[in-house]
Amino acid sequence: MTSNETGDVTGTTDKDYNLIWFTEACLSNALRMETYVQDAERDGDAELADLFRRAQTESRKGAEQGKQLLASRLSG
Repeated sequence: MTSNETGDVTGTTDKDYNLIWFTEACLSNALRMETYVQDAERDGDAELADLFRRAQTESRKGAEQGKQLLASRLSG
């Protein structure tokens, strides 16, 4: 599916919208992983809890990078 949307509908260009979406998705995933860690720990599955913690760490990294790039673009 091809779309020609370039911000006409949202008022935000696709690349900027994509960066905002990416940042939000990373933050949301970090929150979700917290629930998954707790579920795995409650069931005594340390291996799975560790996997979710690593995923959470990577999501936090992505969110931080997205926030930094957004801040630099918004300020300049």
